[in-house]
Amino acid sequence: MNFKIIVEKLMSGYKLSTLEAYELMSKIGENGFNEGQNTALIIALSCRDIALDEIIGFRNALLDLSIPTTLTQYDAIDLCGTGGDEKNTFNISTLAAFVVAAAGYKVAKHGNYGVSSVSGSSNVLEKLGYTFSNDSSKLEKELSDLNICFLHAPLFHPALKNVGAIRKQLGIKTIFNTLGPLVNPAKTKKQFVGVYNLKLARLYHYLLQQDKKNYVVVHSVDGYDEISLTANVQYLSSRGENLLNPTDFGFEMLSQESLFGGDTLEQARDIFVEVISNKGTHAQNNAVIANAAAGIQCFEDKKTLLECVSIAQETLKSGKAYQLLKTLIQKQ
Repeated sequence: MNFKIIVEKLMSGYKLSTLEAYELMSKIGENGFNEGQNTALIIALSCRDIALDEIIGFRNALLDLSIPTTLTQYDAIDLCGTGGDEKNTFNISTLAAFVVAAAGYKVAKHGNYGVSSVSGSSNVLEKLGYTFSNDSSKLEKELSDLNICFLHAPLFHPALKNVGAIRKQLGIKTIFNTLGPLVNPAKTKKQFVGVYNLKLARLYHYLLQQDKKNYVVVHSVDGYDEISLTANVQYLSSRGENLLNPTDFGFEMLSQESLFGGDTLEQARDIFVEVISNKGTHAQNNAVIANAAAGIQCFEDKKTLLECVSIAQETLKSGKAYQLLKTLIQKQ
């Protein structure tokens, strides 16, 4: 695959076939381009909407290049967002993951360091004392005993180490934000994912439908890649598609300021601990509960959304999620 030809095609708006996308991502992962070429390709791919064939090809290549796990046997869910919404919220999806796990459902969460935000899921987990590993036996024991484990993306996608450095230098959302939730090596049977625009939400909706997963894809219409409760949210799932407002979750509308995630990693960690120990603000608690409820509904086909909200609410307020965090960290 010739760099000059492919980058000129991409910059002219050309859409790759599934095979072309697979070959391009494989070559990037196999270090077939130099740093300057990789940077140009990432920018060319990231400044346009991705096509369905492209996202399928890229996803398949990254999964084939990733380190396999033994976690695929579990009926688990991944809860994560694409990132890149530039809202700098606190770590809502990571908190929701603990709530879902503490409620009795298995969670194999895929995540990374923040690129366009202060604290990604990996940043806050590292600050809390979690030890990242790609040892399947460690992760499987956590998932089996505690219902939760975390797959730090760089440890499972070593082929993209050089791309990680470029992403950090760029500091903007890229094609890899788009792909992140699709390339969890645990290949979870269920998925809750937030995305940063509606076009991408519809692509995910189609892909996850084809994968025959129980899933929920969300996009808040004011730009959040999660259920922010600051506006209506597009809620696309294996049950269909709806436009929901905060009252559908039993909550009032929140201000964007109430979801602020802090200016430093230390502040992000402190907010995380406050919320999970049931000392968060009303707004913080509600945002976490709403997202956890959507994850729970992926397991509970027969329950209404409000019933799932009730499960999440009880789990957070009873201290079960906080106890789970403490136990997980103690076992590191």
